[in-house]
Amino acid sequence: MRLDLPARLAAIVGILAIVAVASMPWWAERATIYLAVEVLAMLALAQMWNLLAGYGGLLSVGQQGFVGLGAYALVVFGLQMGLNAFLVIPLAGIVGALAALLVAPLVFRLSGAHFAIGTWVVAEVFRLVVANLPFVSGGSGVSVAKTVMGMGMDTRISLTLWWALALGAGATLAVYLLLRSRWGLALVAVRDSERASRSLGVRVGRIKWAVWVGAAAGCAMTGALLFITKLRVAPDPAFSIDWTTTMFFIVVIGGIGTLEGPIIGTIAYFLLREWLSDMGSVYLITLGVITMLVMLFFDKGLWGLVARRTGWQLFPLQRRMGLPAREEAGGA
Repeated sequence: MRLDLPARLAAIVGILAIVAVASMPWWAERATIYLAVEVLAMLALAQMWNLLAGYGGLLSVGQQGFVGLGAYALVVFGLQMGLNAFLVIPLAGIVGALAALLVAPLVFRLSGAHFAIGTWVVAEVFRLVVANLPFVSGGSGVSVAKTVMGMGMDTRISLTLWWALALGAGATLAVYLLLRSRWGLALVAVRDSERASRSLGVRVGRIKWAVWVGAAAGCAMTGALLFITKLRVAPDPAFSIDWTTTMFFIVVIGGIGTLEGPIIGTIAYFLLREWLSDMGSVYLITLGVITMLVMLFFDKGLWGLVARRTGWQLFPLQRRMGLPAREEAGGA
């Protein structure tokens, strides 16, 4: 596939941005690095939710359940088993994937609004179970500072940033490569019409399960990373629905069903937070009003508005039919 000029420029800017972020430990202040970590972590979560809802048609409002499981993987493997906190992150992904496989037979009996409610119930069950397990300190919460003991502050900050970059940029690249594959074609076909997809031989159930498990693993790894920065894990913040509502806001504002949308939405979310966070409840009201206005007047989000007016595609996914070389030569 031949990239057009906007896509080429986006690739160059993306590579430069990755290099700049990766080098931040040598030139940026700690507060700036922690902000970059948070931005990249939320981008990873938003890309996972966009994969589920925007491309898979699976409207989940329970992804906070997997964020929380990732946080508690840090407690079990890091605090109790003595593993380094950063080695726990991939293990958290495995925990999230296994939990998703465990509950999939239940949630996939549901569809539409019932599926959304079912995922929220599953997340609440996860929270209640963890809150009543004494060996992870139950509802009182526990410090996980021990998991990074013996590690210099500069080393810890650098590893946190590089893991956040791997998750944020990696989630974007992984979703792009998936959508460029025949699995991606099948996924979009299932979202548009399950019946038509089945008639074409697409294994609808397998596609949905794969997306569900992959998104859960991504959310769990990001959850582990986020709570490395907080150094304390408790059920209410770990399983807070705020994680999912933030994902929803970012994706809807940026443009659901586009790879560019979560990037634009993440930038917009953090700009609004920096400007309005001191305004108390007005901040939350403003976020809600903006979400409703975008859903009413810009159904494709901010990126949809830009794309409609400019025709740009930073992550081109369409495939163009080309004539065989002989036919092209003959036509010439």
